[in-house]
Amino acid sequence: MAVRSLFPILLTRDLPGLVRFYESALEATVAYRFGSDGVDDYVSLQLGEASLGIGRDPDALPPSVGDRAALWFYVDDVDATYAAWLAAGGRGEQPPADMPWGERVAQVRDPGGNLVNLGAEARDAGG
Repeated sequence: MAVRSLFPILLTRDLPGLVRFYESALEATVAYRFGSDGVDDYVSLQLGEASLGIGRDPDALPPSVGDRAALWFYVDDVDATYAAWLAAGGRGEQPPADMPWGERVAQVRDPGGNLVNLGAEARDAGG
């Protein structure tokens, strides 16, 4: 048995708001939506080659003390994405910085309180 793909699904009370945020912050596009009576219950977003699901849950609570999971997005430009994230209404936790393992990384939160890492892959030292 082999895993063919993986995508996270975030739960939120404010599905339209969180969808708008990811559309603005990461230029996500809606790939699929499901709901009834004109109200979305689930939206799948396309972010380049990656997918992110967002489900409506009226009982969803913001993360409490200590994160149990975090998202990691590899992006072309950490600094520009960090600025777009903040402009879209996200919160910065750690500004972009070069890491000892060669990547540039920033840590942020979306309006739902989810912890997200924005990273740029280390460049090949050979060129």
